Amino acid sequence: MDKLEFRIAFGKRVEMFRKKLNLSYRELAQKCDVDHSNISKIEKGEVDFRISTLQELAKGLDVHPQELFDFKLKKENYL
Repeated sequence: MDKLEFRIAFGKRVEMFRKKLNLSYRELAQKCDVDHSNISKIEKGEVDFRISTLQELAKGLDVHPQELFDFKLKKENYL
């Protein structure tokens, strides 16, 4: 899994939790300190972001940050 694939997999987790809560980008942005346009870009894997953004997303989605990383990786791609 290259960097883009990793970001996309992460973004899909964010999107899954957001949709599970029936939140729009703007509604999630109101629950955390992340601009709604950045949430969209994160979900699409278009941007790198800071660890503080991860913390804010987890807070807004009411999950532990570790849950956002619960996706499968191919071992050869992260060694």
